[in-house]
Amino acid sequence: MPAELRFSPGDSQQPAPESSASAMLATARWCARRGWPVHPLAAGRKTPAANCTHCRAARHAPAECPCLPAGRWCHGFHAATLDQRRISQWWGAHPEFGVGIACGPAGLVVIDIDAHPTQPPSRDRILPGIPIADHIDLTGLANGFHTLAVLAALRGHPSPADDHTALRVRTPSGGLHVWYRTTDNRRWRCSSGSSQGTALAWQVDVRAHGGYIIAPGTTTDAGTYTPVGAVREPAALPVWLAQELERTGHLPASIPAPRPVPPRARQAVLAAGGGRDRIQRMLSSVLAPVEACGKVTEGAGFSDALNRAAYTLGGLVAASRLTEEEAVQALTQAAATARPGQERRAAQIIRSGLTAGRKRPLHPQEGRP
Repeated sequence: MPAELRFSPGDSQQPAPESSASAMLATARWCARRGWPVHPLAAGRKTPAANCTHCRAARHAPAECPCLPAGRWCHGFHAATLDQRRISQWWGAHPEFGVGIACGPAGLVVIDIDAHPTQPPSRDRILPGIPIADHIDLTGLANGFHTLAVLAALRGHPSPADDHTALRVRTPSGGLHVWYRTTDNRRWRCSSGSSQGTALAWQVDVRAHGGYIIAPGTTTDAGTYTPVGAVREPAALPVWLAQELERTGHLPASIPAPRPVPPRARQAVLAAGGGRDRIQRMLSSVLAPVEACGKVTEGAGFSDALNRAAYTLGGLVAASRLTEEEAVQALTQAAATARPGQERRAAQIIRSGLTAGRKRPLHPQEGRP
């Protein structure tokens, strides 16, 4: 095993020195012992080893492929395994293969900081969701190290690039991989920093579910992925960074199934019916749980609260107690105040809740005992 990957002297699992020919096998075993499923990378490259002839000839879903249960490496990270016997077979026969790690099954979120010499994009894509005024001088902003540092500074934290508690791996191109482990069961999504859709920051990629990361110690034609410092374990994903990932759409839209409004709440809403003042009081009552989520950064049940409010207002729209425009405007404003930067996800929840609520109009007589 490469010296830079070895455990501390007190680790009983520390392997004996390995020859260069078996270095990648040792690396793959080392990763698997940590619970990180591995798969082969093409020799000298950072892309997965090629599929078999059959898989290349006929397109099919990896889950339906007979190669995976048969122990072949087709379909990249979908073939990743912890099976030490299979690992020995793969890298024993092909010591030239590099090592990839399936991030999702490994419970990893890796921040991939690029340092490509390119011109910055438009200001709205440098830090998605964070406006950068025209009068701000961006001279010197040249890569992902800069954009991530700015984002971290805005949130009052050091940049992940300087996180000495996490495994950090220098890439051959001069970038940096910062390894974090997930602390809950949320399925973080991958993204590219150059994407016009989901992105954390320009030139900052995210490797998570649906992607893989190159194992430290792997050598490609461009160079070796080399650990920085002495830390060899991922750190827990920082809370502030998890909040930024959620804000920028790195969680799949999860729209809770519409649930009926509790009878007591329905009575309170219906009792407020009548003139414009009563409608405003009614809206305040319905939106209060959504607005309360703004006092807590996470774990407040925001999606459920917004869905319930949308369901209720949908019923009022169906009963002609409220216009569709008024309902959408009120819900959108409350959601934006509670969870700024999550407008797209909030809009999905609002549409779903309103649609379900319109199927059951809220009429005054429903609130009577």
